[in-house]
Amino acid sequence: MSRFAPNRKNAEPTPRALAIRAALGDRSLVMIGLMGCGKTSVGRRLSVATGLGFVDADAEIELAAGKSISEIFADHGEEHFRDGERKVIARLLRSGPQVLATGGGAWMNAETRASIRRSGISIWLRAELPLLMRRVMRRENRPLLRTSDPEARMRELMTQRYPIYSEADVTVDSREVPHDVMVEEILTALEQGLLEPKPAAAP
Repeated sequence: MSRFAPNRKNAEPTPRALAIRAALGDRSLVMIGLMGCGKTSVGRRLSVATGLGFVDADAEIELAAGKSISEIFADHGEEHFRDGERKVIARLLRSGPQVLATGGGAWMNAETRASIRRSGISIWLRAELPLLMRRVMRRENRPLLRTSDPEARMRELMTQRYPIYSEADVTVDSREVPHDVMVEEILTALEQGLLEPKPAAAP
């Protein structure tokens, strides 16, 4: 399994991070959002801040298939890829706690959403179109953007996916700031959601 293990010699988890880890139990922190929003880069830094291992679901899919994601799309189609993605994420969630970065379409599968809700805390990195386009156009391994108008396709994906992404447990805006800034915002949201006592229900 292609895991990233944080260097604990240089970044021992703080009491705050240890409290979050204790509250998580066996659950994972699951990064969701569109391609280019920073799930992998922010997720790696979150893993260091919490002392949890990091796993990239796309890398695990490629390892299991022996092919790149672009090759899976080309050889077998998106439906085949999504089925494999669902199975891989379900398997990874059984080995938590960890920080797990998922592909942009993973959260759109109802079964995967249910698995994440049972076994994780979902974190949506919400990003605006200009930021996403600047990032994704640097790379050519985006099968969903192989079209004559990638920006129009990205707008379409935002329209389709953002209402569903908004169901995530935590939302943080991805922007051109140091990733550690976003990690701090995630940790604060996790503290509020996991550690602060909930108000008593009305009788």
